[in-house]
Parts: sequence; C-alpha cells; structure tokens
Amino acid sequence: MPFARNAMRINLPNEMAELVRAKVATGEYATESEVIRDGLRTLVARDKAMEAWLRDQVVPAAKALQADPSRRRTSEQVRGHLAKKRAHINQTEA
Repeated sequence: MPFARNAMRINLPNEMAELVRAKVATGEYATESEVIRDGLRTLVARDKAMEAWLRDQVVPAAKALQADPSRRRTSEQVRGHLAKKRAHINQTEA
C-alpha cells in the first residue's frame, strides 16, 4: 500500500538548495524530495536519541543530585576530573 503524499512548497537558502541539487546531480539521491525526506528522517532520529538521553541519563542524574546534594561538583572539579582522564588516556596511547 503506497504512502499518502502531501505536496509542499518550501523555501531554502541558496546554499541549502544547492546542496539538495548536488545530492541529486551526483546520483546519491534520485530526487530532491528524497534528499529532504532523508534529512527529515535524520532529524527525527536525532530528536529521539536526544529524548532517550534526557530520559535515561539526565533525569536520573538530576534526581540523584536532588536526593544526595553532596554528589554535586563545581565546574572546576569537573574540568579537573576530565583533564586527569584525558592525561591518562594520552599516557596509555603513547
């Protein structure tokens, strides 16, 4: 069963329009509509990944901090921790 289609007219900045045309010209996509559909699918996937990250990691971390405020770290503490991690990674790669 074919998908229902809705025709739309959109306006793109020149750079984006040229990118769409180039994708078709190189044969990467058969039509300009395919380029736009693929871009929208990518946007939907990114939004779902962001929602999952917020739900699965950010919200639990925020709740954990509310439950135990002693776990809070200053930005300087976080930067120091990350610098130590980077140094350790660089040392093991050398």
